[in-house]
Formats: sequence, C-alpha cells, structure tokens
Amino acid sequence: MRLLSIFSFMLQSPAAKTPEAADPDAKAIAQIEKSGGSVRPLAQNDDRREVSFYLQGPAIKDADVAPLATLHKVVIVHLGNTAITDDALAYLKPLTGLEQLHLEKTRITGKGLANLKDLKKLTYLNLFGTEVDDAGLEQLAVLTSLKHLYVFQTKVTDAGIAKLKQSLPNLEIVKGW
Repeated sequence: MRLLSIFSFMLQSPAAKTPEAADPDAKAIAQIEKSGGSVRPLAQNDDRREVSFYLQGPAIKDADVAPLATLHKVVIVHLGNTAITDDALAYLKPLTGLEQLHLEKTRITGKGLANLKDLKKLTYLNLFGTEVDDAGLEQLAVLTSLKHLYVFQTKVTDAGIAKLKQSLPNLEIVKGW
C-alpha cells in the first residue's frame, strides 16, 4: 500500500510532468526552434546533438544563438549564412564537446575566434566568406584536434596559413579552388 501511495505522489508531482524533467535542455531547444533553428540527435542510437540555423539566413542574430550555451552533448553547430558576429561566438565557449562548426558567410572576424580556444575536440571549422585574417588564425593554433579548416574568400594569407601549419602540421587547410 505504501508503494502505491509513493507511486501516486510521483504521478501527481508537477516536476514529473514538466518537459524540463524529461530533458533539462527542453527550454533551450524550444528557444532555438522558436528562432527557426533545429536541434536533432545525430542518430537513432546516439544522444549527441546537431544544432542548425543554416536555412534561416540573416534573420538569425547573436541573441538567437544564446540558448546554445546551456545545451548538452552538442557536437555539430551550423551557423553559416546567418547575421551573427563575434559576439555570438561567446555562446559557444561552454560547448567543449563540439566537433564541427560551420561559420561560413557570417560577419565574424579573427577577433571572435578567441572564443573557440577551449573547443579541444573541434575537428572541422568552416570560415569561408568571413572577415577572418591571419591574426584570427593564430587563435586556432591551440586546437590540436582540428583536421579540416576552410578559409577561402577570407583575409587569410599564405603566410598566415604557413604559420598555422607549423603549430598544426596535420591540419588540411583549404584556401580556394
């Protein structure tokens, strides 16, 4: 009988009925989806997440990225073709498990890349069509897992690429066709 009353209490508990109780990230996911982004699991048997604002274009601003800072198990983020600036990259700092980051055709500069220094699992970074320069590339030298970097249509020079390659010799850097 006592077990039955405990079970009944649990069913009536408001905490058990809130979406946050089932998924502590529910509020952040709802905010991202309200902005037009999406949050998906990587695969059926993989609870890591991919977050994408890719198709929302210039409607996505820095504030729309803020909920990312509280999400867990995010490994891929698509922010390409949005209106984000360096300020949005501060929201990515807590995503230490991030492996892929798409920043192509955004308004970020090399200054904002300082926010990525703790993303030690980052293997892929797309900076195509940004204002990133050689000084920005220097910020990436601590990312020892980085394997693929795209810098075409940026302010990056051959000298900046050569310097980064000294720190990360296994990094494939694509600077154009």
